[in-house]
Amino acid sequence: MFLYKVDEAISLRLIDLKDAEQIFELVDQSRTHLRTWMAWVDGTSSAEDIRAFLQGTMEGYAEHRNLTTVILYHEEIAGTAGYNSINWSNKTAYIGYWLGEKFQGKGIMTKAVKALTDYAFHELNLNKVEIRAASANRRSRNIPERLGFVNEGCIRQAEWLYSHYVDHVVYGMLAGEWETKKIEYK
Repeated sequence: MFLYKVDEAISLRLIDLKDAEQIFELVDQSRTHLRTWMAWVDGTSSAEDIRAFLQGTMEGYAEHRNLTTVILYHEEIAGTAGYNSINWSNKTAYIGYWLGEKFQGKGIMTKAVKALTDYAFHELNLNKVEIRAASANRRSRNIPERLGFVNEGCIRQAEWLYSHYVDHVVYGMLAGEWETKKIEYK
């Protein structure tokens, strides 16, 4: 079982089917907040929907294609973060994340993404970590910017979000840059 202690309050734990109810409750409580940027929210109407997602991510983990964790904040599930996919040929991980509304503004996600980036470079020996965020999603974009990721450009109309397309800004960090560019975030 994957468990990564970030600090005294935050841990990342491999997602499990037993988390379905808690994750659904968090999504349901944060539905309006999450819906602004997450296209999957409207299709998530029960814990069974979460269970189906979890099953897919657990299979992907077993096949070394991804790693999805729950973010534990004082032992409570606060959201999820992980590598949506890992391209072993190119040694690149693609980080994705979301946080429940009541956990916003505490630095939780920045610390979680920093930990995932460290893990990608030091434990998985990857060469690059990439993060994509909707261009107007400032809160999400602030995370890689805070950690010194490089803005590598914009993918126009990258995602259909309910009624319109949104552009994605692509951020990247190379293993060789991480030690010299990373910012201590407390």
